[in-house]
Amino acid sequence: MKIPSSIWTLLIGIVLTLVSVWYGQNHGLFPTAASEEATLVDDLFNAMMIISTAIFLIVEGVLIYCAFRYRRRPGDDTDGPPVEGNVPLEILWTAIPAILVIGISIYSFDVYNEMGGFSPHAVHEAPVAPQAMKIPGAAIAATLSDTATSTEPNLNQEKSDEAMQDPATASVRNADQIPQLRNAPGVGSVAPTIGPTPENEGKPPEFVVNVTALQYAWIFTYPETGVTSGELHVPIGREVQMNMTANDVIHAFWVPEFRLKQDVIPGRQTEIRFTPSKEGDYTLICAELCGPYHGAMRTQVVVQKPQEFEQWMQEQQVASTEVLNQAVAVNPADVSPSEFFAPYTSEMGIHPEMLHQIHK
Repeated sequence: MKIPSSIWTLLIGIVLTLVSVWYGQNHGLFPTAASEEATLVDDLFNAMMIISTAIFLIVEGVLIYCAFRYRRRPGDDTDGPPVEGNVPLEILWTAIPAILVIGISIYSFDVYNEMGGFSPHAVHEAPVAPQAMKIPGAAIAATLSDTATSTEPNLNQEKSDEAMQDPATASVRNADQIPQLRNAPGVGSVAPTIGPTPENEGKPPEFVVNVTALQYAWIFTYPETGVTSGELHVPIGREVQMNMTANDVIHAFWVPEFRLKQDVIPGRQTEIRFTPSKEGDYTLICAELCGPYHGAMRTQVVVQKPQEFEQWMQEQQVASTEVLNQAVAVNPADVSPSEFFAPYTSEMGIHPEMLHQIHK
């Protein structure tokens, strides 16, 4: 019994759908999802992978079928049948990709908004001098520069001043040597920002870390604690706001498990927020070519339980105090130089008799 072509089309469609959905959910191309934002990105990517797999299988399947079904037979030297355009078919295979692209665009927009990418922030246009508007390119130059004639607030300067109120942050940043540039939204020159998610809009961040990037290291300071670290430690389940800037060239903050990447630019105050959702150690990578040792500019991000994080913070504060006490330690006045150096004579290779020649 010959099976109707409609049945074959239905069966092939079901198989393609099942294979596409399975592979789209089990491709294994991403590392562990360790933030709430990562789930949103993964869902979008999985949807795109399902659609891409289905299109690939359909197109390649039709090509392979046609290559065998309509191949030239031995001894057949006749011309192929003339084939003219099919308007309904042209409309169909133009409309389907258009609908898919529009749908993915809307989905992507929604994901970016859910991550806080479209969070409303106060942005001020930098005024352009009238004479600059007459010269091609001069308007861009005027908005990119920190003109003294502008009366608009310099948001980057305000954020920098706020961060510099923390002594630990001020000790590692070169804010006095790098001018804070003005945002120029009209030409797309602004400090990159991913703000709070819609449910956290208007609320202060639960946890703040100041990040300073330089060739070739990351320095993390925790405001109001005095703690400075080369590793990023954050508590699980709390929204973290990273206030970032660079001391020299452009760097990029990228943690693959968080599905987030943000440029870190000298002269601009970059902000990114995320909520860690899984404990563990993850690698922070600089994703912007920043010099010959760019590949070595990486460190660890440690996501901990709140109790473990508090313990780590206390240990860092104690360690900072001990280092400071050791740095300011002085020789007691009632101990002579020979007595003070006596324990170290064997290590230094000095004869005890030589110590008696040392006078105050």
